[in-house]
Amino acid sequence: MGVPRRRATKKSAASVKKPARKKRDGATRKRGRADEPVVTVRRIHRRDLNRVWEFLKLSFAKVNLQTVEYQRPRSMKRFMRTYDEEGVEQLVFEVDGAIVAYAECAHEVIGKDNWINENYFERRKMEPLFVEELAVHPDWNGRGVGSFVMQQLEHLAKVRGLSHIVLEVAENNEHALQWYRKRGFRKLDSAIFLAMSVDTEPELLPPQPVKPPTLTPSGELAADDDTAGSTEG
Repeated sequence: MGVPRRRATKKSAASVKKPARKKRDGATRKRGRADEPVVTVRRIHRRDLNRVWEFLKLSFAKVNLQTVEYQRPRSMKRFMRTYDEEGVEQLVFEVDGAIVAYAECAHEVIGKDNWINENYFERRKMEPLFVEELAVHPDWNGRGVGSFVMQQLEHLAKVRGLSHIVLEVAENNEHALQWYRKRGFRKLDSAIFLAMSVDTEPELLPPQPVKPPTLTPSGELAADDDTAGSTEG
């Protein structure tokens, strides 16, 4: 699925929570208690592309085994192009320098390859922030990382005067659907893949037992009516 393209300003975005103690890769690093991990957010840099791609493959591996449509960019080349295309804000979330989440979003519908029907939102006087990707590392599920990602997306929508956050979730991704519903997301519309079972027959017959050879009283092989001779085409 595609979204509007608007080049993200490649500058650092400060994380929230308590005063900064030091900076890393332009992102403000903050700490609470000494034993408490803190998640920070910043805009993506070109040097992050390979790491983020590997992160996405890991995060969506199980989901993609269950869905018809890929829930992440279909190829590394396509993902790499996104960085230079206009229309996408790419955010990297880290804990101690390790990527724990990633989000991609845009607020305009531009380009031919997208999944958005602009008229749907215009008729309803909705001004959405479209979320193309939202991924949390499997090891960090249930630790508040996803909630922080959503807070950041809500903040972007508010400061830009947008009225909704819109994203797409596979119908059978029950965990994600429940997570979004708890945060106030409601179903707008659906494009459901349908399939009908068909009774089929294999092209090739299954293995069959071979009869034992039949011998004549003299001990020679008896002629058999179903003996097939060699043929030439």
